[in-house]
This record gives sequence, structure tokens and C-alpha cells, in this order.
Amino acid sequence: MMKKRVLLSDVANLAGLSKATVSRYMNHSIVLPQATVTRIESAIAELDYRGNSLARRLSKGGSETLGLVLSDITNPFFAELADAAEEAAFENGYSLVLCITRNNPEKESQFIHWLDTCQVDGLLFATNRPDNGSLRKEIQRHQRIVLLDEDIPGSCAPKVFADNEQGGRLATEQLIAAGHREIAFIGGPDALMSVRERYQGFCTALAQAGLSCPPEWVMYGDYRREFGQRALHQLFSRPQRPTAVFAASDFLVLGLLDGLRDFGLRAPQALSLVGFDDASYADFTQPRISTIRQPARELGRTAVSLMLRLLNGEENVPAETRLPVSWVGRDSIQNLLPDPK
Repeated sequence: MMKKRVLLSDVANLAGLSKATVSRYMNHSIVLPQATVTRIESAIAELDYRGNSLARRLSKGGSETLGLVLSDITNPFFAELADAAEEAAFENGYSLVLCITRNNPEKESQFIHWLDTCQVDGLLFATNRPDNGSLRKEIQRHQRIVLLDEDIPGSCAPKVFADNEQGGRLATEQLIAAGHREIAFIGGPDALMSVRERYQGFCTALAQAGLSCPPEWVMYGDYRREFGQRALHQLFSRPQRPTAVFAASDFLVLGLLDGLRDFGLRAPQALSLVGFDDASYADFTQPRISTIRQPARELGRTAVSLMLRLLNGEENVPAETRLPVSWVGRDSIQNLLPDPK
């Protein structure tokens, strides 16, 4: 049989006190004589009462919980970000609840409404889809949201991003340094800030080297492995093929590798590849992926720090924080330059 839940009123009845008195004792908002404290503690022990901690926290004006809204937890980049955010939240006395949207607008709106009902004190919010303006309107109603990884144009919430343009430039410079002159770009949705900025870095590096990229070698889709595979098929269906690709996500590189296998080819012999993120699997693929490392853990911890400043009512919280990226060279680039020996 299911055990009946013990209520606060049961504790109050057994202790011979009012529910309000017991509730204030549980919330540490009243000082009682030791004899009264003993009666309450004895009743709690006898009934094995386990109070509703969320209700107690809400009665004090907050949930002591932060929400982390992510589009996809299967992506190792987001998993690492979430782990760091939870760690930082716990260090500061907060719990962290994970909210997965799968880029569903209704779910995104639902989690934002948690702020209205005080289920969370603040939201660390990352979306991976272009906004048509509705998400911006939802976010503008609140003061306790920090945007992560992707921008939502027009929103005034504090934002923490990686330096995407720097990453795109670094990736392309490495390919150029290896002798590549025919380089394609594969990105996610072109309406996303991260995609535009990584492409801008790509173009800057090409221009500085006196190079250009044919329009048909620039492809936008989504941050999914399947799109990378389709993009490879499109590239290799044309008479002129690039010698290298800068992909705006390591997931896209996985798809490009799938596409090469479809043709019976391998990287980097048939195509040099550079990704973006430095996901955990990048060091285990064949070949190991050369990539741009995003500071996933620092993104998570910085977002929590900004949120705590908002909750503490601090002024001059930075409107935007940019974190530097770094180059990780592995095996997916073929050097086309002649051996100096």
C-alpha cells in the first residue's frame, strides 16, 4: 500500500501547536522556547515528516533554483556547459534545473513562464533556432534572463558568447597556412548570429590572403550531422571541388566524414576539414578533428555569475561578454605545401 503523505498540519496537530507556528519554525523565522522546539522536533521524527522544501523556499520569496534552457543535451558542447553551470550554481547555494526545448517555440515559452510562477529565480537561456520576434517579446518581459551561446536580436538581456568571428578567422588561417586555396564554408542557419560571425571570420582570413570562395561553396542548413552529409554530396557533385572545408560545428564535420565514406573517400587525403566547438568526440574520430575550442565550461560559469549579479540587484551588469576561443590542431588537415627538405 502507498504510504500516506505526512502534511505540515499533521505535525502541528501532534505537537499541539498551530500550523502557522510550525511553519514559521521550519522557515527559521521565529524563536521558540526549547520545550516547544522539542515538541515540534519530536512530532517530525515520529511522523517521519519530510517538508516541501520548494514550498518553504517560495514562501521566503524565491525558489533558490536556476533554470538552464538548452535546445539539445545530446550535443557534448551543451552537456559540458550544463555541467559547469550546475557546479557554479551549487557553489552559490542554488539548484539548477535542466530544461530541454528541442528548438520547440512552445517549450521555450513555457520555460520563460516559469519566471512568472517563481518556479525558478532566473533562466540561463540558449536557443539554436532563428527568432521571428516572438521569443524576443517573451524575454523582454523579464529582468532575470541571461542569454547563452546565441543571440536573440533586439533583446536586452545580458549575453555571454564565444568570439565566433575570431574562431572563423583562426580556422581559415590554419587551412591557408597548410597550403589550401580552395576552401568551402558549411554553416548552420544563416539567420543565427554564430553562423554569420564564423562566416565573417572565414571571409576576413580569405581576404587577407588574397583569396575568395565561390558562392556555390557556401552552404547553410542546420547544426545537424545529416546536413553535413548532404553538403558533402553537393560539393562533390560539382566539377570543381574544394580541397578543404571550414564547418561551423563539429557535428557538421561528422556529417562531412559520413559523406566522404559514401564516396569511398577519406579525410584528409580527399578533403581537409576543420570544425568548431572541440566536442568530446573530436579527439576520437578517424581522423581526429582539427577544430576551434569553445570555452564551454567558462560559458556556463560566466552565465551563472551574471545571473547572480542580476539577482543581487547589482548595477552595471555587462550587456555582452565575449570569451576567447582557441585552435586545436589534430589530424584532419593535409599539408599541401612542399616539404622544405
